[in-house]
Amino acid sequence: MILEKEVMSLEETQSLAQRMAHLLEAQDTITLEGDLGAGKTTFTQALAKGLGITRTVNSPTFTIMKQYEGRLPFNHLDVYRLADSDEDLGWEEIFYGDAVTVVEWAHLIEEYLPNERLAIEIHRIDNDKRKFILKPIGVRYEQLCKELF
Repeated sequence: MILEKEVMSLEETQSLAQRMAHLLEAQDTITLEGDLGAGKTTFTQALAKGLGITRTVNSPTFTIMKQYEGRLPFNHLDVYRLADSDEDLGWEEIFYGDAVTVVEWAHLIEEYLPNERLAIEIHRIDNDKRKFILKPIGVRYEQLCKELF
């Protein structure tokens, strides 16, 4: 199952992310891929808001991971700087703890990712328009996508 969704504005992106946030459970993992400026961090900020996180969420590019508290604990990883690295950051604790985890540039740590997850690609069409491609991997994420759409 692969789902495609075009959004026409920043507000539609935020709405999609916030609706998804209400469906998330502990140990859910979402991977985000897309070019620079595609909207990965914007999507993540709206997802965090939907999880009840009130702190400012920004890209953890230099720190690799930031953690937040909301309805569920929330891990936000940007693993861009881990290209060509075998560093183990405690992947088991990150992915199998109590938190929802979002990973930007996830293809760089493919071997550490959970077998089941929601893979999202974001493609920038123009200034406001984006194309989301959702690939649910596993029954849990197929159900989540059905509920979302």
